[in-house]
Amino acid sequence: MTTTEYQVTGMTCGHCEMSVREEVSEIAGVDSVEVSAQTGKLVVSASAPISDDAILAAVDEAGYSAVRA
Repeated sequence: MTTTEYQVTGMTCGHCEMSVREEVSEIAGVDSVEVSAQTGKLVVSASAPISDDAILAAVDEAGYSAVRA
């Protein structure tokens, strides 16, 4: 299992967290998603490595921007 951390900007509330969680969870291979609007932290756990581009694109689709931490 691999765990990768990202810093997300623009999230302010629980709805923001839910939007990011839903988009990232749709990526094949993702096992769990932890996201916090308060800290801006996104932690993705997966059974196999997932490209940063896929994660960043999902966060962008949710309406936010992210960088790998």
